[in-house]
Amino acid sequence: QVQLVESGGGLVQTGGSLRLSCAASGRTFSSYAMGWFRQAPGKGREFVAASSYNGGRSYYADSVKGRFTISRDNAKNTVYLQMNSLKPEDTAVYYCAAARYLLVETTAYDYWGQGTQVTVSS
Repeated sequence: QVQLVESGGGLVQTGGSLRLSCAASGRTFSSYAMGWFRQAPGKGREFVAASSYNGGRSYYADSVKGRFTISRDNAKNTVYLQMNSLKPEDTAVYYCAAARYLLVETTAYDYWGQGTQVTVSS
């Protein structure tokens, strides 16, 4: 069982930056791939970024490539999402999730956090 708690969301202007954190409980964090997803009002949950269990590989959605960076610190049981050059279309609730394998589909992820709101004003 893995419990995930996100933090770091907030209100930022277009072009600004935020860093989201996701703290995980349990001693098996380092065995899980970790992903970030987001859900805007009236839309489905979409993939943002994912990291392999040791951070050696990562995937990004085309919409965030070059602007967002996923990283993890297994010693701290934490995964991060650094978001730069934010746009109004990045406004959403952001979720972190844990999966056995490095995949981009939401259905591959077994554990989810409660989400943190990111709002980008124009």
